[in-house]
Amino acid sequence: MSNLAMDPVPTLAVTLVLEELENRIQARLCGRVRQFQLILHESGVILRGFARTYHAKQVAQHAVLTESPVPIVANDIEVA
Repeated sequence: MSNLAMDPVPTLAVTLVLEELENRIQARLCGRVRQFQLILHESGVILRGFARTYHAKQVAQHAVLTESPVPIVANDIEVA
């Protein structure tokens, strides 16, 4: 999976892997991050979504770190 970040145009297989990863993380978050999304970047992934607390944002980041070998480039989850 570490080669996923090198592909400049996400293929169907890469898209499906990202969706599966998003679903696994969503299940771990128990609704704490709305509209959670992983955006593929050439260097890794970017986290996007909306959380009510900074703790929920950190939980999402930790979940991605434990579920994926692809590095996190940015955590753009908005806290409101």
